[in-house]
Amino acid sequence: MNDEINYKNNPLHGLSLKNLLTEMVNHYGFDILFAYLNINCFKTNPSIDSSVKFLKKTDWAREKVEAFYMYKFKSLPNPSSEQFSVPPRDRIVPEGQVAGDPAALSLEDAEQVREKQAKKTAAYRKSAGKQYGPKRSGGYFKNRDNDRSSPGSSGSSGSSDGGRVDPWANSRK
Repeated sequence: MNDEINYKNNPLHGLSLKNLLTEMVNHYGFDILFAYLNINCFKTNPSIDSSVKFLKKTDWAREKVEAFYMYKFKSLPNPSSEQFSVPPRDRIVPEGQVAGDPAALSLEDAEQVREKQAKKTAAYRKSAGKQYGPKRSGGYFKNRDNDRSSPGSSGSSGSSDGGRVDPWANSRK
């Protein structure tokens, strides 16, 4: 029984990150890569070497660039849901699928894609009922204003500090 998986049909197989970026930058340029991927290394003083250095250190950005390479630059069909959860370099591309020509991309299309993604994200957050933003309760300073409102207010321990404990109190005596 052969348990080895054939990754050779994956366009990323044997391709270095530097060669991948060189191909994409030569075809699209840094402006379009930034517009579609929204990764700062393609906007601020972009160069192949600095981008490679950043992408080697940052897994989420590298996976985003590799997925862009596979599905926009090599025009492969989108992966199945189970393959989508696997990093792009580890994905299995069926033998019948071959890489195609790079997709024609423009800055105007990138703006439309961003707007579409923003609407999708807003709808997802609304349907999930999640609230994003700063947390307002809990922690060390909970009810801080109420505890200091009057000098004789009764906190949880009867002291004016709202029941907070000074961990260094014994060392000061």
